[in-house]
Amino acid sequence: MARGRTTGRAETDRRALPVFAAGETPAPFVITGMDELVERDTTWEPHAHATHELLWNPRGASNATIGSRTWTITRTVGLWVPAGVLHGGHMPAGTWYRTAHFDVRATSPLADDPVAVEMTPLLTLLLERLASRDLEARSRELTEQLALDLLAPSPHTLLVQQPSSALLAPIAAALETDPGDQRTLRDWGAQLAVSERTITRAFRAETGLSFGAWQASFRAQRAALLLAGGMSVEEIAERVGYGSASAFGAAFRRTTGLTPGQVRSP
Repeated sequence: MARGRTTGRAETDRRALPVFAAGETPAPFVITGMDELVERDTTWEPHAHATHELLWNPRGASNATIGSRTWTITRTVGLWVPAGVLHGGHMPAGTWYRTAHFDVRATSPLADDPVAVEMTPLLTLLLERLASRDLEARSRELTEQLALDLLAPSPHTLLVQQPSSALLAPIAAALETDPGDQRTLRDWGAQLAVSERTITRAFRAETGLSFGAWQASFRAQRAALLLAGGMSVEEIAERVGYGSASAFGAAFRRTTGLTPGQVRSP
C-alpha cells in the first residue's frame, strides 16, 4: 500500500489507488521503500501494484484483505503481496507503517502467493536503509541482495478466512459485531436449526478450521489491533470474550505463537 487519494468523512480516511498489472510500470530500484504515520483510521480500497509489496508496522497493527482472507500485520510479522494481486486494508489511527516494493525482475525466495513474512531486526534495518534514494549504486546492490536472502515466511501468521455460505453468515456477522459473543456451537445449532456437525463440517470446508479454532483466530486478530492501540490486556480480554487476562493470554499464545506483549507497540 502507499499514499493515495483521500475521500470520505473527516474521522476516517478512505484511500483509492490504481490497479496495475505485474510489471506494468517501471521500478526505480530493485527495492524501493516508504513509510507513513496515519493520523486517522484509514481504509485502502482494493488496488494492485506493478511491484511486489512487503508491508510491516514499526508501530501499531493493521489488517490487509485479499479476497476472503484477512492477515494481521505487526512490527514482527509483515505481509508479502505479489505484484498484480488485488488487496485492500485497514489501519487504526496512530499506525506507523512501512512498505518495500520489489521489482518483479528480482529473484525472491517467496512464493507467488500472499504470505506472512518474519520481520527480523536485520531485515527491518536493511529495508529501512533502502528507503533512501541516495545510496551509492554498489552499496544499494549489496543491501538489496542481502535483504532478498533474508526474506522468509513467518511461523506466526495470523490469518482469518471469511466463511462465505448463507449458513455461516449469521455467525460471522455476530462475531464481527461483538467478538466476545458467547454463543457456543450448540447454541448456534439450535438458533440455525441445524446440527452441530453440520456447522462444523461447513467451517472446515470453508475455512479449514473448526468453529472453535476459527473463533479463536478471529478474536486474536481483533485483539492484536487493540493491543497495538494501547488498550489494557484486562479490557481486551473482556471485549473479545475471555473471563480473565490469563485465559486471554493463553488463548492468544496458542493461536498466534506470540504473547500479547510481543504484539503491543513499543
